[in-house]
Amino acid sequence: MPEVKEKNKQTEAQEKSQGKKNALQAIKFALFSCSAGIIQLGSFTLMSEVIVKTDFIQNLMANHETFARIMENEYGPMYLIALILSVLWNFTINRKFTFKSAANIPIAMLKVFGYYLVFTPLSTVLGNYCTAKFASVGGIDYIVLVITMLCNMITEFLFCKFVVYRNQENTAVKKEKKK
Repeated sequence: MPEVKEKNKQTEAQEKSQGKKNALQAIKFALFSCSAGIIQLGSFTLMSEVIVKTDFIQNLMANHETFARIMENEYGPMYLIALILSVLWNFTINRKFTFKSAANIPIAMLKVFGYYLVFTPLSTVLGNYCTAKFASVGGIDYIVLVITMLCNMITEFLFCKFVVYRNQENTAVKKEKKK
């Protein structure tokens, strides 16, 4: 019986240690995602407050029906561009520092691309709907963007942890410094 109790204690200690590692990993992911969020929010703001208001873009919208239709609700195109920039940053930094994975990069990227094949159309359609429906609400574009970014962070962490890097966490080999 003492052997069973000792094994139970070891198992409990391992589970507690793993829980701490998972919590630390979630915190790292959230912090790195905040940096990606700054990229997304910054690029979105640059596009909505500066680029879209330039004479060049305004002339394109006035003289090209297709471009005007795409930009009818400016949220969608600006959101997509900002999201792509954010995803590239977030994937790179989290693969290396949060999940420390040596997983095949193209395969890992394809898995993340699969996630975004579902997330992006849903978030774009819902974002366009909400920004159009509540257009009278001040700052609605930013309210929708922040809510979308929070949903993205939570669901992407879960997807990366349990699909992209499943059984491949902490597999990256540290390079030794040359003397």
